[in-house]
Amino acid sequence: MKQKTHSGAKKRFKVKSSGKIKYKQKGLRHILSNKSSNRKRKLRAKQHIDDADMNNVKKMLCL
Repeated sequence: MKQKTHSGAKKRFKVKSSGKIKYKQKGLRHILSNKSSNRKRKLRAKQHIDDADMNNVKKMLCL
C-alpha cells in the first residue's frame, strides 16, 4: 500500500535543494498591535527545521 503525504505538512513545509526544510514562523496573524515592529520584522523571516524534528517532518512528507 502506498504511503500518503500528510496534507497539513505539505502546506507548511518546503524542501530546499540542500535537503533542509524551511517553514514560516507562527505569531504574525493577529494581536499585532501588542508586538513591536522589530519583533514582527523578525517573524517574517523563514526558519529551518531543527535536527531533532527532522525525522518526524520527513516521515510526514514521505521523504
